[in-house]
Amino acid sequence: MKINSQNTNLNLRHLRALHAIRQEGSFARAANRLGVVPSALSETIRQLEDSAGVALFDRRMRPPQMTPAALAFLEETRPLIDALDRALDRLEDSANLERGRLMLGASPSTIADLVAPAILRFRRDHARIQITLHDGPADELARQVADGDLDLAIAGYSGTSPLLDRQEIALDPIGLAVARDHPLTRLDRPLRLADIDPDSLIHLEETTGTARLLAQHAALPAALRQGTLRVQSTFGQLCLIRAGVGIGLLPRKAVTLFDDPRLAFLPVADLHLNRSLSLITPARRAMSHIAMRFIACSRLVAES
Repeated sequence: MKINSQNTNLNLRHLRALHAIRQEGSFARAANRLGVVPSALSETIRQLEDSAGVALFDRRMRPPQMTPAALAFLEETRPLIDALDRALDRLEDSANLERGRLMLGASPSTIADLVAPAILRFRRDHARIQITLHDGPADELARQVADGDLDLAIAGYSGTSPLLDRQEIALDPIGLAVARDHPLTRLDRPLRLADIDPDSLIHLEETTGTARLLAQHAALPAALRQGTLRVQSTFGQLCLIRAGVGIGLLPRKAVTLFDDPRLAFLPVADLHLNRSLSLITPARRAMSHIAMRFIACSRLVAES
C-alpha cells in the first residue's frame, strides 16, 4: 500500500477510526466510542481507502469484514498508536505535575535554607517529579542554565548575559569568618574594618564571585582586597580559617553552611555589602511548568 503524502489528507483521525472499528467489532459501536455518527465514520474509512487505493472492508458481507490489507495495516500501525497514546499520557501527567523532571542548580551555601525548604515544599504536592540537584560555582551554574543543561539555578551570580534572566530573592551579608577562638570574637564592641589585619586575610581567587564583589566595593580599603594567600574555593578558605591560618571576608551563608562550631561569622559594622542571591533562568527559552512551579515554591521560602 503506497500513499502519496503530497496528495492525501490522511491523518491520525483515519488511523484511530480503523483501529476503533477493529476493537469494537462494528461501525456503530466504534462511532459511539469516537463521538461521531456512523455515516461520518464510514466517510472517514472511504477517505482512507481512496488514499491507499485499496479496499479495507469487504462490503459484500454483513456486517462488512476487514480485508487482509486492512488487517496488515492495523498490525503495522498498532505500535505507532500505542506509542502515541503513551506519549500523550506522559504529556498529560506532566501537565498535571504527576511526571517529569527538574534539573536544578544551586550554590552550596544556598542549599540549606533556600533550596532544601523549596524542594520539601515542592515534593509535598509533586513527589513523582524527578529532581536532580547540581551544586557548584555560580558562574558554572549560570553557564549550564544558558546552555540548557539546567532548568534554573539559585546562586550568588553577579554576571550579566543576554541568555539569562536574574531575579534577586535574598541578600547575604558579607562579614568576617574567623576561628571560634580568634581574639576578634572577644571584642566588647562592634567589629570594624580597621580591626582587621590585612596580613591575616585569606583571599579567594579573583575569578570567584565573592572576590569580584569585594574588589568592586569602593568603600573597602585597598589593603583588604589583596594579599599573599589565595585559595580557589570557599571550602578551602574555610578549612584554612578553621585551622587558624588566617581570617576571611565571606558571605554569612557560606560561613554557616555546615554549622561548624569551630567557625564564627562576625558582622562588620562599617562594611555595608551584600551578596545577591538570585534565581537564574533562561531568557530565550521557555521554562516548563514544572520549573515555574518550583520557582513559586522558592519565592515562598525566600519571603517566609
